[in-house]
Amino acid sequence: MISVVLNLLWVVLGGLPMALAWWLAALICAITIVGLPWARSCWVLGLFSLWPFGSEAINRRQVRGQDDLGTGPLGLIGNVIWFLVAGWWLALGHLSSALACFVTIIGIPFGIQHIKLALIALAPVGMTVVKSNDLD
Repeated sequence: MISVVLNLLWVVLGGLPMALAWWLAALICAITIVGLPWARSCWVLGLFSLWPFGSEAINRRQVRGQDDLGTGPLGLIGNVIWFLVAGWWLALGHLSSALACFVTIIGIPFGIQHIKLALIALAPVGMTVVKSNDLD
C-alpha cells in the first residue's frame, strides 16, 4: 500500500517528466534502427521511472545466474555507446530532479530514487526490472 502512495506522489511531483525523457530516448533509438537494442531498454526503464517504488532494477546476471548478450562483453560495449550518446543526458536529468527533491524533507525518498535512476541511466544494458517482493 505504501508503494502505491509513494508512486502516486512520485508521478505528481515530477516522475512523469523523466519517464517521458526515457520514452523520448526510446523513440529516437527506434527511429534510428541502429538503436533498436537500446529502444526496448529505454521503454522498460521509462516504465520503471514512472512507477519506481515496489520494483528494483538489477543486473540480469543476478536473475538468471549466467551471462547473456547484454551482461557480457557486448553489453559493456553497448553501455559505453549508450553513455556517450544518451546516458549522461538522462543521468543529468535525474540528478537535477534529485536536487530539486532534496529541498524538502518529504522529497528525500524521491531524491534517493532519482539518484538510483541516474546510476541506471549511465549503464542500462544488461539491467532488468523486477518486483521487490520477488527478490526475497
